[in-house]
Amino acid sequence: MLKIYYPICCGIDVHKKMLVATIASTNEQKVTTYQTKQFSTFTKDIKRLKQWLIDNKCKDVCMESTGKYWIPIFNILEDSCNVTITHPKYVKAITGKKTDTKDSVWIADIFKHGLVEGSFMPPLAIRQLRDLMRYRFKLVNCKSSEKNRFQNSLTVSNIMISNILTDTFGKTSKSILELILSKEDNVTLEEITPLLRKNLKSTPQEILDSVEGNLTHEQNSKMKVCLNHYDNILECINQIEQAILPLIEPFQNEINLILTVPGVKNISAVAILSEIGSDMSVFKDAEHLCSWAGLTPQCNESAGKKKSVHISRAGIYLKPLLIQCANNAIRDKNCEYFKLRYEAIKKRRGHKRAIIAIARMLLTCIYNMLSKNEPFNHEIYEQLTNTNFKSKNTKLNINNAIKFLEAQGYKVN
Repeated sequence: MLKIYYPICCGIDVHKKMLVATIASTNEQKVTTYQTKQFSTFTKDIKRLKQWLIDNKCKDVCMESTGKYWIPIFNILEDSCNVTITHPKYVKAITGKKTDTKDSVWIADIFKHGLVEGSFMPPLAIRQLRDLMRYRFKLVNCKSSEKNRFQNSLTVSNIMISNILTDTFGKTSKSILELILSKEDNVTLEEITPLLRKNLKSTPQEILDSVEGNLTHEQNSKMKVCLNHYDNILECINQIEQAILPLIEPFQNEINLILTVPGVKNISAVAILSEIGSDMSVFKDAEHLCSWAGLTPQCNESAGKKKSVHISRAGIYLKPLLIQCANNAIRDKNCEYFKLRYEAIKKRRGHKRAIIAIARMLLTCIYNMLSKNEPFNHEIYEQLTNTNFKSKNTKLNINNAIKFLEAQGYKVN
């Protein structure tokens, strides 16, 4: 018989308009009795649920993470119960024998035996910071989309200013484009010249030639809307960043530690902290954290055979961020180890696998730094670089040459 970890526990099946909760009480003879009640998702009813749990001395609650519907329930129950949030795939009932009541009973049954794997749930301060950082991420994506739409309109109108100026949305380029959109006829050299900066490599005539296109009224209207929306998004990003500043003050020490990692900048450090939190004790080890972030291959073994697998789809916010940091780390001249390690893996496995490996190394560094409260130690990686990649003192003789050739896969007779 399976061991009972929670003699009194509750399983909650959450929906948009209602939730079904079942309290499973197990006595000393291992006999379980069930109480099931249905509540609406209004705050008043969720507080009734909380009081019902307190009256039945139930402190352990389990529910699946259905969309965003579990969040208000979790927020109300958090201070009085130990709430376990789990992925729906871990508590999925058998198809064909599925009702809301049976679902809540099933969740309570598997939870009382300790068969439910809980999701990582950071404290309230980290959750608030995470919510704002993810919204900022969405706004940055919207900003990039608007820039692409604007560039498409320029291409359709044969305005090739991007061939002359590096940044289409830079100060000089944007002022020229705003002038073009505000005029009905073509701009002149005298109008463009005052808008150019002094150290510009291109001549005013070259820029004038690049902006002489075929701008229709429809494209003009579309581009004005794009520019206006782009400016509004920038203002929204600025407002979100102002709201984030007070939230990161308690975690300034952890952010400073993360900033010592090669390739990590200010906003990236805040985003990483918002995803993994500041307390590393919630993860078993660095490998567990990397698996949670989706940076390790999945397990797929049957009959003693290991089948080909890819990294998981987890970490949809953290993984792309760490990959960006990894791309910066391999260009960092102050720490050559990541670059040399990347090039060594890339030769055998290709760019994608190599950059994932570097991202995993960075996250492992961050885990150990936050666990030990220590900054990034450059000396360790300098020693690894000298030991593994730099062999200047190695004498070139026949034996060393043969070993090198054999390491490359050649047979030497």
